[in-house]
Amino acid sequence: MPPLPAAAMATATLPLRLLPSKTLTLSTLASARRSLSVAAVEPRRWRLRAAAEEAPEAVEVEFVEAEEEPAVPEPVEAQLAAAGAGKDADIFAVVMIGSRQYIVMPGRYIYTQRLKGANVNDQIILNKVLLVSTREKAYIGMPVVTNAAVHAVVEEQGRDDKVIVFKYKKKKKYQRKLGHRQPNTRLRITGISGYEEYPADPILDPAAA
Repeated sequence: MPPLPAAAMATATLPLRLLPSKTLTLSTLASARRSLSVAAVEPRRWRLRAAAEEAPEAVEVEFVEAEEEPAVPEPVEAQLAAAGAGKDADIFAVVMIGSRQYIVMPGRYIYTQRLKGANVNDQIILNKVLLVSTREKAYIGMPVVTNAAVHAVVEEQGRDDKVIVFKYKKKKKYQRKLGHRQPNTRLRITGISGYEEYPADPILDPAAA
């Protein structure tokens, strides 16, 4: 192989002379890696911490179905107090209209289910009297007080407040919204009669006992 010229030798030796200055030792590589890892990892850690601080805490919500409590009727004492029957009342009765029982007193009014065929100002007689009570005696029917009658006058044929009936079926695109107003009748009690001949139980005075 013929010897290379001097110019070629210079150009060939130039990279070799610059090579030591370009090379990196193990110590420099380790420091560079550490610097790179610090520069790359620290912002990520800071971002993760900031995101963790800003993120709201997860709150577990439990859905509990509300159990419908059975309707409990009011005690008789409360009904009598609401109807005004007490020490100041001379007489009151318990009458059944349809499938419901009402405490009635002369001079007061009640709302009942719609009485078909009854017009305003019509006088009607209620025969299903379950109990009649005065200041001194109580006439308890078994099941009704014989010959007892409650006299009333029809004052109004109206309707109750509207009740919304909403029907919905999931995944069927079915929903219906309806309104219903139950018809009712307002009765004014005019008197109670026909109970005098029925066997009565005396009412004991708690103060005397």
